[in-house]
Amino acid sequence: MDKLTRINATIHQYYDRQSTVSADLEEAILYSVDGGGKRLRPLILLELLEGFGLALTDAHYAVAAAIEMIHTGSLIHDDLPAMDNDDYRRGRLTSHKQFDEATAILAGDSLFLDPFALIAGADLPADLLVQLIQQFSLASGTFGMVGGQLLDMKGEQQLLDIQELSDIHANKTGKLLTLPFVAAGIIAEQSADVLSCLWEAGRLVGQAFQIRDDILDLTASFADLGKTPQKDLAAAKSTYPSLLGLERSRAILEESLSQALAIFSRLEREEGFESQAIIKRIEELRLNG
Repeated sequence: MDKLTRINATIHQYYDRQSTVSADLEEAILYSVDGGGKRLRPLILLELLEGFGLALTDAHYAVAAAIEMIHTGSLIHDDLPAMDNDDYRRGRLTSHKQFDEATAILAGDSLFLDPFALIAGADLPADLLVQLIQQFSLASGTFGMVGGQLLDMKGEQQLLDIQELSDIHANKTGKLLTLPFVAAGIIAEQSADVLSCLWEAGRLVGQAFQIRDDILDLTASFADLGKTPQKDLAAAKSTYPSLLGLERSRAILEESLSQALAIFSRLEREEGFESQAIIKRIEELRLNG
């Protein structure tokens, strides 16, 4: 079973093994889980663990699946009428269009909360589980993704400066993308220096990912994106292209990815980290990747 298939199976198994309370809720949850996507965040985690020499276990897949569940829940909420009000995600109707708004809200809620039970049941040392749960909360909650989402909404119809925009993206998008880097370091029991390197690499990849998303929202089609293009333009949101132009935005994207790659080259030289897979994964985030 390849990594992608096993990540998906781990999520399904979590729900299959519980006693169903609401079949309608589980249907809505799995509708969004099965909606596609590259599974970038869980794959980064798994490839980093292999880079540190760990053989992948069910526990590692549980942590990877938990990251994807939170990401999927964030997409459900992001598409709601009160947020971005989008009808399509990954080429299919969004959850509130396929079901209804209340069901979509509750499905998103579940996908924020259920991952903590999945992690808590993973066969990992208790001290590592506590660290992971703390990092998941910090990345996804008030001090990460959720806080960043509110900054993003408050920034609509306003001309932000580049620091304000960077703060929004660092929290709304960046911290959940940094999470698999940090989580891998925790699971692999790396030193504080290596954890710091992983955090910085995750920050850079998160920044690049958001700039890439801003550029594609402006330049790509519905067929390419699987969602409505130019939503940021319609909402009068400040973006990297709107503040810096496309050429400079592309340059920052490339610089951020190159800096992240340099970190893994250093870890390979100094720590014996096997970097081939994660370098390939990061290279794919380039616009010509």
